[in-house]
This record gives sequence, structure tokens and C-alpha cells, in this order.
Amino acid sequence: MARASTTSDAFNAIAEPRRRHILEFLAGEERSVGEIADALELNQPSVSKHLHVLLDVGLVDARREGRRTMYRTNAGALRGIHEWSAMFARYWRGRLQRIKTHAEGKR
Repeated sequence: MARASTTSDAFNAIAEPRRRHILEFLAGEERSVGEIADALELNQPSVSKHLHVLLDVGLVDARREGRRTMYRTNAGALRGIHEWSAMFARYWRGRLQRIKTHAEGKR
């Protein structure tokens, strides 16, 4: 099966580490391209490219503020990713509990 386009699938979009870093940085508050580029030590064209991908898949929203465009995470779009990854968190909590129970039983 062919892999989904990065610009049509949120999971493919966040597979790129710099995009995850941008999302993490935007989680705190709305930021401009320049602020993101400075904080993450990336060049502005690269940040703009990554933001365009994140916008296309709906993981960030943008609004104009004078000459600047301000970006923020789209919590609703991130919900699907969160719910999917929560399945693995439950798995690991269960595994760790079994290890703890086993270790305490051998004492």
C-alpha cells in the first residue's frame, strides 16, 4: 500500500522531528514564524515550509496580525493523535505494573 502524502495525513506530518518541535513550541502560546525560527534555531524558509505542511493537515491554525501571521496548535486536530498514542501508554503502564508485581513477588 502506498504511503499517504505528508500533506494529507497528520501522522506523516508529525513523523518529521522539526514539525514535532514546532508543535511543542506552539503548545504554550501563539507565535510568529520569526519567533519559531529564533527559538528553534531554524531558518525562516524552513519554518514556513513546515508550518505549511502542519496547516494543510490541520494541526495548526493561523491568523493575520498586521504584517505577521500568528500560528497556534489546533487542539481538536491533535485529539486523534493523542487518542491513538494513549493506547500505547495504557499498554506500557500495564507492562510496567506486571514487572513491578513480578519484582516484588521475588523478594
